[in-house]
Amino acid sequence: MRLAIDAMGGDLGPRATVQGAALALAANPALDVFLFGPEQRLAAELDALPKRLARYGARLSLCHSPHVIDQAMRPSAALRAPRDTSLAMMLECVARGQADAGVSAGNTGALMALARRELGMVEGIPRPAISTAIPTRRGGHCYLLDLGANVDAPAARLVDFARLGEAMARCIDGLAAPRVALLNVGVEGTKGPASVREADARLREWAGLDYRGFVEGGDIFAGEVDVVVCDGFVGNAVLKASEGLARLLVERVQRAFETRWSGRLVAALARPALRRLKSELDPVRYNGASLLGLKGIVVKSHGGASAEGFAYAVARAVEEGRRELPGHLEQALGGCRA
Repeated sequence: MRLAIDAMGGDLGPRATVQGAALALAANPALDVFLFGPEQRLAAELDALPKRLARYGARLSLCHSPHVIDQAMRPSAALRAPRDTSLAMMLECVARGQADAGVSAGNTGALMALARRELGMVEGIPRPAISTAIPTRRGGHCYLLDLGANVDAPAARLVDFARLGEAMARCIDGLAAPRVALLNVGVEGTKGPASVREADARLREWAGLDYRGFVEGGDIFAGEVDVVVCDGFVGNAVLKASEGLARLLVERVQRAFETRWSGRLVAALARPALRRLKSELDPVRYNGASLLGLKGIVVKSHGGASAEGFAYAVARAVEEGRRELPGHLEQALGGCRA
């Protein structure tokens, strides 16, 4: 499999993306990567790879892109920018079929706009949605969408998100009938904004969809549903709050054990369990949000992701490529009628 990576996106610069790509190559011997960015800067990062990762540099191909999309650039400006930016060239590589998927930690709005231009949309879906997997208490995960691509979504868009999320859960997780719900301020049918109530009415009439009605914020983590739908403003707030809470819990547990000598003794005995807890709650493990609805695979990494976090985003793109997600989405959405 071949992946195209915008190496210049993200808050930490190309070091995190280049090292993250090398980590992904170490985990997947059947993977090759194209890195897009200023060639001299990328070559310097290849030379700076840690010894344990240096041998994977041979599977990292440098693709010179002289310009970079700034994090603060508006989507409209990104569309008018030169086509030789690292982000645009990465997407063009995917659009031409030279790569099976693309990954970027860069400007989300620019990524959305350029991805729509270069790759196009699945028929019947006017705008992409950003989705990621949220861990649940039962050890599985729940797909949450949208996470910021559509800040104010009307009922029609929420229905689109439900269809996209349901098709993704079928394709990636092999679920025969994914359970779908709408996020709301209560489970009663009279609560919530008009758009959410209208979407609820439409989804109840959708044939073949296992729609479970409204859920509240805490229900996302219960494992009772497989897909939770909301607008991008709410979804992004839920995601960021969840990441912050996960970090707080891990820090508090560690601090509680380390405050007293007896606690340190218990901590030493409980270290394997603490490591497992930290691993399960660490937001890094769930880095990598899918841009659903495109005719190609594009994964958005968190802008502040470390090399390890970026490697998880690459792994997400590899899995979607292996499953040929866009084709499954197009087939599923084409055959789904109210």
